[in-house]
Amino acid sequence: MIITSLLDTDLYKFTMMQVVLHQFPGAQVEYKFKCRNPGVPLAPFVKEIREEIRSLCSLTFKEGELQYLRSMRFIKSDFVDFLGLFKLNEKYIEVTPLPSGEIDITIQGPWLHTILFEIPVLAIVNEVFFRNTQKVPDLMEGRRRLDTKIAQLQSPDLETLKIADYGTRRRFSRAWHEEVLRVLSARLGTGPSGQLAGTSNVYYAYLLGLTPLGTMAHEYLQACQALGPRLRDSQIFAFESWAKEYRGDLGIALSDVYGFNAFLRDFDLYFCKLFDGARHDSGDPFSWAERMIAHYQHNRVDPKTKTLIFSDGLTIPRTIELFEQFRGRCQLAFGVGTNLTNDLGYEPLQIVIKMTRCNGQPVAKLSDSPGKGMCDDEKYLAYLRQVFEVAPGT
Repeated sequence: MIITSLLDTDLYKFTMMQVVLHQFPGAQVEYKFKCRNPGVPLAPFVKEIREEIRSLCSLTFKEGELQYLRSMRFIKSDFVDFLGLFKLNEKYIEVTPLPSGEIDITIQGPWLHTILFEIPVLAIVNEVFFRNTQKVPDLMEGRRRLDTKIAQLQSPDLETLKIADYGTRRRFSRAWHEEVLRVLSARLGTGPSGQLAGTSNVYYAYLLGLTPLGTMAHEYLQACQALGPRLRDSQIFAFESWAKEYRGDLGIALSDVYGFNAFLRDFDLYFCKLFDGARHDSGDPFSWAERMIAHYQHNRVDPKTKTLIFSDGLTIPRTIELFEQFRGRCQLAFGVGTNLTNDLGYEPLQIVIKMTRCNGQPVAKLSDSPGKGMCDDEKYLAYLRQVFEVAPGT
């Protein structure tokens, strides 16, 4: 059994789910799976994946897990009461082998009852694939690579560089994920003087006494295309709905759903002051941070009071480069995913599950990195680009 706890997911799933419960309880959505590595034969493992999903759908939250969620200052008690009754329902998810040897995964149903599928299902696909293709995994190589990363982080003059684990969805296995976190905790240290800031994984935060980290994901801003009053204002509507729920808490805005230019147009003085910072997840991170700092200065906000979070395909050397470029100019945070939890010498799967429809209409992301978007409705994409003044090709 790969997933043994419903907490074994990213924190932002719970923070978004609370907004859904309170503000969009009737929203209906569709998600689709995509493997960005060409020609990976996942079809032979469909039976195993389905069995793992069936097992996932049998789980409920344990009392200790609910108490842990209740202890978080931004989680409301009625939401925890709802989770006490919650189970994922297998009827909302379908896994189908394709003639090409690839697979199709479609999730369809109420947003409130499907939002928790994405992360554990991706972790299941990853672990099923690797346990079948790497029957005797090279853990020694994984440990050697982890040692190298730790040595790089412990270089002189990097004491204030902190990283966080963002690697649940693409981890090699659950056991490896836990080992990586235990080693990082022991050797980098946690707390104010440590270099491990925390983890996006709520279960391991709970189990290992780490700080759980996360705010919003792309699906939240995408859904607001269908839920807001006017498409052009959907990004503003998303940020205002978030602020209505959290009253200034969890203030990291995701900046790349409509392209960075559109984000900066909408992220005005009010949002610059209200939100604690922004997260980078596509496009050139150096250029992004320079423009964010300039944007804060233009809005008479001191960038040193704001946090810039980097989370796009980070490696430790790239993290160090970014840290050295921007330290002292703003507050910094780094979420390292696949390169922490799936670096044993094998090519990791670049798999995603993205929301494609909400309330019957297409939704999409206009990514700053070509190939990161996922929408099969070209007319809608063209309309979205026109509304947000984004050039074709994104």
